[in-house]
Amino acid sequence: MNRTLPARLLQLVVGLALYGIAVGLMVRAAVGLDPWDTFAQGIATKTGLSFGLVTNLVGAAVLLLWIPLRQRPGLGTVLNVLTVGTMAQVAIDLVPTPDGLLPRWALFLTGVVLLAVATGIYVGAGMGPGPRDGLMTGLSKRLGWPIWVSRTLIEGSVLLLGWLLGGNIGWGTVVFAALIGPLCHVTIPLFARVVPARAVAVRPAESDGSETAPASPTRTRS
Repeated sequence: MNRTLPARLLQLVVGLALYGIAVGLMVRAAVGLDPWDTFAQGIATKTGLSFGLVTNLVGAAVLLLWIPLRQRPGLGTVLNVLTVGTMAQVAIDLVPTPDGLLPRWALFLTGVVLLAVATGIYVGAGMGPGPRDGLMTGLSKRLGWPIWVSRTLIEGSVLLLGWLLGGNIGWGTVVFAALIGPLCHVTIPLFARVVPARAVAVRPAESDGSETAPASPTRTRS
């Protein structure tokens, strides 16, 4: 059955909040971050701004890049920009970095699993892609590039910039890249929105948010 707009909006907000908390846990684990969070952490390190604020500002800046790409944001896109960094900072402020490598890895893996669950929840709301995913798909459409080329170029660039700025790259970066795709492959269909049979066909989407739930999800980030 189709769910009402309030139910979908609640699902969206819960998913984005949990996503931000997951990011905060991974930051506190201090074993490495994904490319966009490495970039945000690097900027935060250089500017003295909080990680959460930088995350929101980066999301807003990326959203501005949608204009020449003629991408159209949804409500989920706007709430993504406002919510993820804010909740990440809440988690960073409340959760200390554990003593010892094993507890740090336990915290990191908890964050990865929570992020995959959160991705499934908010993607399933079907209320618009995240700003970073929209950038990748927009470049792909405008330039005729495959999605994987756009994603590799963008995420490779922000990872390098983040590292140069002092962001945390480590084994966690590798583990995140290896685990997040398979985990989201499970969680996105699990929380997928049910649509009428006569609705337009489901289109593949990146994990950081999409208008419809993909049949074969690959990855995440907001």
